[in-house]
Amino acid sequence: MSHAVRLRHLAQINPSTPAFDALLDEDELTFLPMEAVWPGSRLDISQRRTKSSVTTGYTRFQDGDVLIPKITPTFEAGRSVLIQGLYGGVGAGTTEIHVVRPGNEIDPRFLLYTVNTHRFLKLGKAEMYGVAGQQRVPDEFLRDLRVQLPPLEEQRRIADYLDTETARIDRLAMKRHEQIAALSERELAIIGNALSGGATRIDGQPTGWPWLPRIPANWKIGPVYAYFSTELGKMLNADRATGQNQQPYLRNANVHWYEINISDMATMHFELGEEKRYSVHRGDLLVCEGGAGVAEAAVWDGRIKECYFQKSLHRVRQAGPLPVEWLMYWLRFAKSCGVFNADGNIATIPHLTGEQLRQYRIPVPLDGQTVVANVSRAIRDISTLRNRLRQAQKLVAERRRALITAAVSGQFDVTTASRRNVTEGVSA
Repeated sequence: MSHAVRLRHLAQINPSTPAFDALLDEDELTFLPMEAVWPGSRLDISQRRTKSSVTTGYTRFQDGDVLIPKITPTFEAGRSVLIQGLYGGVGAGTTEIHVVRPGNEIDPRFLLYTVNTHRFLKLGKAEMYGVAGQQRVPDEFLRDLRVQLPPLEEQRRIADYLDTETARIDRLAMKRHEQIAALSERELAIIGNALSGGATRIDGQPTGWPWLPRIPANWKIGPVYAYFSTELGKMLNADRATGQNQQPYLRNANVHWYEINISDMATMHFELGEEKRYSVHRGDLLVCEGGAGVAEAAVWDGRIKECYFQKSLHRVRQAGPLPVEWLMYWLRFAKSCGVFNADGNIATIPHLTGEQLRQYRIPVPLDGQTVVANVSRAIRDISTLRNRLRQAQKLVAERRRALITAAVSGQFDVTTASRRNVTEGVSA
């Protein structure tokens, strides 16, 4: 029989890590940024740093800890992990994780599966605090969480069953992930070939760019400002957030590669004379100015009749024969090659300033309209297939979470289910 126990009685929440304190300043340990926090085989613990470089401003943990992302949307994605195999048994990383160190009464794997159930994720989402797009799960939620705790031996049986079953599901998910990655590589290859015009060492002119070394001899190279007009959006402040003339505006959270999401629009006060400077029109290119999505860009399709944009975005308009999509594809390829990494402090937040954007030099084809049309058709086909694979990934993830929820909550007997799976395997 299971009984409810608050998590604070079963595990330490965000505890100190004496093993970290015992290290010398020059000793190395595992470093874990948020992008490396994934369940299963996608967890990346290959990065290392010295203790002195992560003494302040980072979360500390050790082998056997369960790491739970605290920030949206990573939390809702169920990216918690039971960490093992750290270099020297110790690690440090992103501050956007909670560290839960299980005690003797709860199996670490059972704890991991508990924080991957529908119930846990639903309750955690309801307890989030903070502004939109930056909401976090408080550690008080974890401390007060009531865990249905079966006997330790039953916890282990449940964990053994889920280890086997989720491994099967994870193998399928990994195949889908590899297919999506292959499509992204194909997409970049198409864009790279278009930007280079298929030029070779024999028939091309050198650009001086190691990431795009040659373009056709009859193409030009020129600055962005010669072919497009650019404008940075309006800064938000307290007065504008409460002014009378509230209008919807786009921010960097709305803009992703090739698409603009308007499901979470905010409003701001705009003066009557500011329409020309801060409004967006159908065909405008919007480019993210900073953050993890720096340089991501998409073309506005005019879905909202009167719409504006915030300072976190650049608006780019065509000022000659070259379509804005050409610059969008250039940004996509350039970012994949690390071109913008040196433009900001990568330890904090990278930025693409208005002056930097205007001064970048880009290849200029003879017939940009035709080249862009051909690339766009190929990208649409790839995007369609990629979206189908992502939808399949969501279904696989939902199946995984449903199975975990049912097993942890005791909706079926895992011992009986294990025997049935073995029998079916022999019969097959």
